[in-house]
Amino acid sequence: MTIASEIQIMNAVAMKRALHRMAHEILDRNNGPADLVIVGLQTRGVFIAKRMASIIGSVEGVDIPVGILDVTMYRDDYRIAFKQPTVKVTSIPFSVDGAAAVLVDDVFFTGRT
Repeated sequence: MTIASEIQIMNAVAMKRALHRMAHEILDRNNGPADLVIVGLQTRGVFIAKRMASIIGSVEGVDIPVGILDVTMYRDDYRIAFKQPTVKVTSIPFSVDGAAAVLVDDVFFTGRT
């Protein structure tokens, strides 16, 4: 058994609470949902971005645009970690000009982007 399997940082309830707190903080700092867009970094940041947009949407009664960004080729470790990097989909079907764009990633401890 590895140490990682013995330690649980957040369970489902703690994660839900954290996402709700972050959603409300985003709304507070942006003075509401106006001009707000959320872009999730491939792969797991996309799932979190969609959850965040859903939470904000349900609180404010609006649809928050969600985009997907692949940063594989910009990671500082891709030459070391990947022999052949797999580039994934980037889809941002809205303008970010003048928008309050929130980038969402799933890395909490160390980032490589």
